Amino acid sequence: MKTRSIQRACAMLVAGCALAAGLTACVPLVVGGAAAVGMGLVATDRRSSGAQLDDQGIELRAAARVRDIANDEMYVSVTSFNRQVLLTGTVGTEADRRRVEDAVRRVDNVRSVVNEVAVGPSSSFQSRSNDTFISGKVKASLLDAKDIFANSFKVVTERGVVYLMGLATRRETDRATEIARGVAGVEKVVRVVEIVSEAELAGQVQQGGSGAPASNSRANVPLPPMDPLPPAAPSGGAVVSPVR
Repeated sequence: MKTRSIQRACAMLVAGCALAAGLTACVPLVVGGAAAVGMGLVATDRRSSGAQLDDQGIELRAAARVRDIANDEMYVSVTSFNRQVLLTGTVGTEADRRRVEDAVRRVDNVRSVVNEVAVGPSSSFQSRSNDTFISGKVKASLLDAKDIFANSFKVVTERGVVYLMGLATRRETDRATEIARGVAGVEKVVRVVEIVSEAELAGQVQQGGSGAPASNSRANVPLPPMDPLPPAAPSGGAVVSPVR
């Protein structure tokens, strides 16, 4: 219980720090997860230590690649989880959108790229601040849940759309989606999740990995029916599933 409370406080603190940082500067590119909340979380992450290090390296190298081609109309966020990259933000043209994706695909160790970059004007400071606040609330809500392992997911928010990245079972993914949809301000949830079976997860726990606590708790807020996850990708890649 104490650990969960500390992690919840860390989630809100990170959101607050990111918001405060935005008060002093507006950067054209954001690195999604290179800054960790604390080394203690490394041991509770379902990714291997090698994948965690690769993700940090991917984000930094991808940021450098995008910065090399950036212009005044480009505001891009790069987030990597288990070597799968999510691109969010805005660019001025469709050609720029493709250039960003091509640049990131060439980064070492990148397995796949989910390009959610929109063509249009960049979001306002108020919108970005609200997105940061929403991410913090979603992370805190995941930590409060007793029937999922919150560290299985990374949360990214862009213009009210919450992206859930992670390594989780279908049950956990549906539950995390349900929780995110119940957070005020969330317009839509997009799941960019690498699905593992319950058997694979059990094997990881037996080997000393991090699992998910079992519980029968239910959401307090009734939600509309969720679209089911599509069949798992045959290559073991991430499943992208928008849910309104």
